[in-house]
Amino acid sequence: MDKSTTTSSIYHQKSGKHWTVWGINRQQPSKGGAIPYFMEYRDVIAKAPTGTGKTFAFGIPMVEHIDPKATHVMALVLAPTRELAIQIQDELRGLCAYKEGVRCVCLYGGQPIQKQIMQMKKRPQIVVATPGRLMDHMKRRTIRLGKVETVVLDEADRMLDMGFIKDVTYILDHIPERKNLGLFSATISREVMDISWVYQRDPVEITVQADEQNRPDITQYCIEVERGEKVDLMIQLMDLGEFERIIVFCNTKNMVDRVCGLLRMDNISCQGIHGDMPQNVRERTLKAFRDGKARVLVATDVAARGLDIDDVDVVFNFDVPEENEYYIHRIGRTGRAKRHGVAYTLVSSVTESVRIENMMRQTGMELQPVVLNEQGELVRRS
Repeated sequence: MDKSTTTSSIYHQKSGKHWTVWGINRQQPSKGGAIPYFMEYRDVIAKAPTGTGKTFAFGIPMVEHIDPKATHVMALVLAPTRELAIQIQDELRGLCAYKEGVRCVCLYGGQPIQKQIMQMKKRPQIVVATPGRLMDHMKRRTIRLGKVETVVLDEADRMLDMGFIKDVTYILDHIPERKNLGLFSATISREVMDISWVYQRDPVEITVQADEQNRPDITQYCIEVERGEKVDLMIQLMDLGEFERIIVFCNTKNMVDRVCGLLRMDNISCQGIHGDMPQNVRERTLKAFRDGKARVLVATDVAARGLDIDDVDVVFNFDVPEENEYYIHRIGRTGRAKRHGVAYTLVSSVTESVRIENMMRQTGMELQPVVLNEQGELVRRS
């Protein structure tokens, strides 16, 4: 379909953030965005870049629909990772603060299930959950979804890529009173379309391009360097830019641990995060980074989505990402909330150079080739 998009801005007083509201320009005037479609309980399938306010797009109608006197779950949001689930819960709780009596809980693995069972006894109307932990509660019968009206799959492509498709379909099959389903995704994959075909009815299709209203302000550099000199180069660039909040992305868990160790040897406060860590350790790590107790966060792509950190100064791709989509989400950690961001990609092999060239051609991204000269200045590579 040939659909262009329109966006408008919402200001959230509590968080001080501006969020984009999604809309579609049709032959006839649009009603103003995604919110009216959700208010009418329409099914929505939406594709949009990171940082365009997706939580508010479905969260505002969700909270408006909730009956504060209800003692059953009325709305469900599924997220692929614990970090994203927690972030969504925080945003929804901010909205719930404006409507007394609306309660929201978050269910995810890595936290004692008994604690979550106690939260469910408070009769929340909104549940945010990862699929696996929600299935645990369903099997224990500590949650009932029979009266859920609205379901949202956030980052649906990521969730289905992670192998949750059977869990997601099982959950949707156990929501007989569902009025509408929202699919929010960075890419519309075949698996996302399969879910749409089976579970949605005449969905409204929305695409938000990264136009000047929502395109992050990120300067992107590409630097060729010997493999064994990457850490030293990063440290030089950190000092050159006087960066205080830094995220370094690696492709493997072992490389995360190695880079962390090398940075600490240079007395740089650093924390690492990857999928093998227990959830409580991951949460402490992220809190330390948010609180400024760690200057550098080294991460695998598990951290590239769903982190509610708005003031990252610079992102380093220590390893060239294996997928174009990973690159987009990595650099999207900087340049948020209308701030200027910087992203460096370190290239040390012909294979990585070819991958970068292909990525630029396929995504339209522009990476400036630069070098550090003998004076320690960053100059364009000839």
